[in-house]
Amino acid sequence: MADAHTSLPVKGCLMVQGTTSDAGKSLCVTALCRILKRRGISVAPFKPQNMALNSAVTNDGGEIGRAQALQAEACGLPLSTDFNPVLLKPNSDMRSQVIINGKAVSELDARRFGNIKELAFDHVLAAFQRLKEQYDVVIVEGAGSPAEVNLRKNDIANMGFAEAVDCPVVLISDIDRGGVFAHLTGTVNILAASEQARIKGFLINKFRGRIELLQDGLDWLEGYSQKPVLGVLPYIMDLRLDAEDGINRALHEENLNQPDQQRIVIKVPVLPRISNHTDFEPLLQHSGVVLEYVTAGGDLSGADLIILPGSKSVQADLAYLREQGFDRQILKHLRYGGKVLGVCGGFQMLGQKISDPEQVEGTITESEGLGLLDVSTRLTAEKQLKNVDGVLSNSGNKIKGYEIHCGISEGAGLQTPFCCLTDQQGNSYTDGAISGDGQVMGTYVHGLFDHPETCEFILEWVSGSPGTAEDWQALREREIERIADIYEEHIDMDALLDIIQ
Repeated sequence: MADAHTSLPVKGCLMVQGTTSDAGKSLCVTALCRILKRRGISVAPFKPQNMALNSAVTNDGGEIGRAQALQAEACGLPLSTDFNPVLLKPNSDMRSQVIINGKAVSELDARRFGNIKELAFDHVLAAFQRLKEQYDVVIVEGAGSPAEVNLRKNDIANMGFAEAVDCPVVLISDIDRGGVFAHLTGTVNILAASEQARIKGFLINKFRGRIELLQDGLDWLEGYSQKPVLGVLPYIMDLRLDAEDGINRALHEENLNQPDQQRIVIKVPVLPRISNHTDFEPLLQHSGVVLEYVTAGGDLSGADLIILPGSKSVQADLAYLREQGFDRQILKHLRYGGKVLGVCGGFQMLGQKISDPEQVEGTITESEGLGLLDVSTRLTAEKQLKNVDGVLSNSGNKIKGYEIHCGISEGAGLQTPFCCLTDQQGNSYTDGAISGDGQVMGTYVHGLFDHPETCEFILEWVSGSPGTAEDWQALREREIERIADIYEEHIDMDALLDIIQ
């Protein structure tokens, strides 16, 4: 929607922090970025430090969190590693890969996590400074909550960053969880005096009902804290945007509960280190698909297609797959004529073996694969990061997506590739494999279902019948516009612009 407002020049930054994880920070930054862009203000997103297994590839071959990729889209900007200079990708309960300026540089275990400030903070400050010099406004997203007292000493993601660069803060809280006034005032009260002063106002997220019933609480909050409530945001139904990290359970339930009809049943086993499960979110929107995420002890039977997803720890997740009996269920599924697709780590699992001579993932140096494709994979320390496009081998349909993987696959199965690709440097090559009987396919390309031609090909491969798929990119753009409209209606934007400095 074209914006009718005219604004005086605005320069500076604003940081959105939350009282909890999933309070609405990412979506708020996305909406504010689009609102400012519509007002003719050059704006960029920034998250000092992100922890997520969903990531995106920048044009220069770096890696950032998917939330910052969505926020960059709201700004109308190509992806840059400066938008998220530090990305932590957990590969176990106790260890995380550290990605700085788009490249993996280290691993930290829980005992050494305090080293992150020494390792990364200078890079964070340098990236932020580059953005400030290039754009009028930088909208910054915090991580988790600023009131995590155990993390305060080495914080680079919340008040530690805001204090270092003198950035004003607004604090958002999710009223749908309950206890919103305690969350807001408790968070402020835990902070140091200078940090309390840095918070310039509150946003209340996911409110349902009549605002008059909340007014007494708002009046109390403003009187008690001496800080304004800058907006009360409604609960947005049917929101269709990429999940930052966890599986979008609301969309999942909505998809499962659609009225009975003839639909393709797709099941995805949820692995402990599942990565880039945003690959499958377009399927949650497809009226002809039932998509079910199957957790521990679950049942893969009844599926037309089983998809093995990406993984941050392929060998450990393959062992988990076997522990749950999913391997036996997959073999039974194939005997009855079902189809199997492996994406990235899932593709590696479908092969004959996975070797890890450099111990990239840990102490296991070799694992037997599921043996469904005639390929073998050697894990490597150097990560492949590419944006790609091309055509599908069997149909000529277009494919577009990205690669994020630590592995090189070889074997006779690659002679029947899934697709032919060109990367951002202009290099052409084939990718993936298709089994001799045509029941199993694997690829390193993420984002398969974002693009209608690829989605339609895969669904026709499964069902035998042609169909149509919505353009996920166009849907994403409409959703960004929708949330920007809603936020602009419910936030005091004049007050917010006054806060930016």
